[in-house]
Amino acid sequence: MPSTPTTLNDWLTMLESRHPKTIDMGLERVAAVGRSLGLHFECPVITVGGTNGKGSTCAMLESMLMQGGYHVGLYTSPHLLHFNERARIDGVMVDDAAFCASFEAVEAACGGVSLSYFEFTTLAILKMFSDAGLDAVILEVGLGGRLDAVNIIDADVAIVTSVDIDHTEYLGDTREKIGFEKAGIFRAGRTAICSDPMPPASLVAHAAAIGADLWLFGKDFNYSGDKQQWNYGGRSQRRNALAYPSLRGANQLLNASAALAALESLRIRLPLGAQEVRTGLVLLDLPGRFQVLPGRPTVILDVGHNPHAAATLAQNLDNMGFHPYTYAVFGAMADKDIAGVLAQLKGRIDHWCLTDLPPPRGATAEAIRALLLQSGVTPGIGSDAESTITCFESPEKAFLNAISRAGENDRIAVFGSFLTVAGVMAAKKSVLH
Repeated sequence: MPSTPTTLNDWLTMLESRHPKTIDMGLERVAAVGRSLGLHFECPVITVGGTNGKGSTCAMLESMLMQGGYHVGLYTSPHLLHFNERARIDGVMVDDAAFCASFEAVEAACGGVSLSYFEFTTLAILKMFSDAGLDAVILEVGLGGRLDAVNIIDADVAIVTSVDIDHTEYLGDTREKIGFEKAGIFRAGRTAICSDPMPPASLVAHAAAIGADLWLFGKDFNYSGDKQQWNYGGRSQRRNALAYPSLRGANQLLNASAALAALESLRIRLPLGAQEVRTGLVLLDLPGRFQVLPGRPTVILDVGHNPHAAATLAQNLDNMGFHPYTYAVFGAMADKDIAGVLAQLKGRIDHWCLTDLPPPRGATAEAIRALLLQSGVTPGIGSDAESTITCFESPEKAFLNAISRAGENDRIAVFGSFLTVAGVMAAKKSVLH
């Protein structure tokens, strides 16, 4: 390397092009560099994996622990607008200077070992957290679990939120195969939580085989509620009269109950009072998870990008009030089950505004249009047609078109990829009032 980068953008540009593979499964290289860095956590560490619901569960844990006065580090990925979103300490994004210093430490520890962008940046964030004297660390698993870079850390509590079909080229093409990969974050003798109501047998068997203390939804923890409040019940702790999480959506009580199960298992080391839990659930904020923006027409941002997430989005749309027309701003990665996503939502969308996403992984709007036509969606003819499909070269242009056509009582659902939502978020300030 001719010179060490001096800015965060320069570091990220270099890391994006240096390693031959974007995704390089395996822990040998990243674990070796981790040992050189001397990563060590005295505080409890919670890892959160799963097909969907990881980000929401992490945000709930962070918010509740912060309300308890704890010094909390949170690592999530990917980011929406700024790389710094991936690392927060006490709810505040880590600044560029701290990232650069940590990148330099990882570079010095590599000793010729080649790391992918994700591996390198994960180690840098773990290094920051290791040095920060935190009371609790929350780590979102990037992909799978068993071979994800986050899994070099032996977590005190490991959560698997849900198991469904995604990333099949890396994790397998069945829930049983994927469940085994997700269960790889469990540890012998430590708490393992699964909030999927129908956990794969492979996940349960792996937990038993290694001697993890497995908490299953419906058996070891549960929730109940009415329109005003809800209750959590665990192995030895109940929390009653809880406020609903500020995150909207059908599965948020599942995510909240998994977070509370994790906190129950850590109640000796990280005690939390009832009011701290209630306030933490009310005050949390997580962009892009069935996020309904203020104003008219109604705009919904949702990063859901697989059939399981699309089914949840469909349910959430059904639970909203009446809207004459629903527009979709949709773009997806070509390696996703796009047909499966469209199947969940095609009956709920009147006007499709499809967008290209960047190559090589992004699908083209025309390719998505072909899948919609194959699925039986038949657009009308003329500007006043009840159903339309239009293609655009960017999320911004697709969104501008939807905004220009939608009536004030209509709604626009933006979904399909983090990149789709991020493109609209970057553009919306100049569009929405």
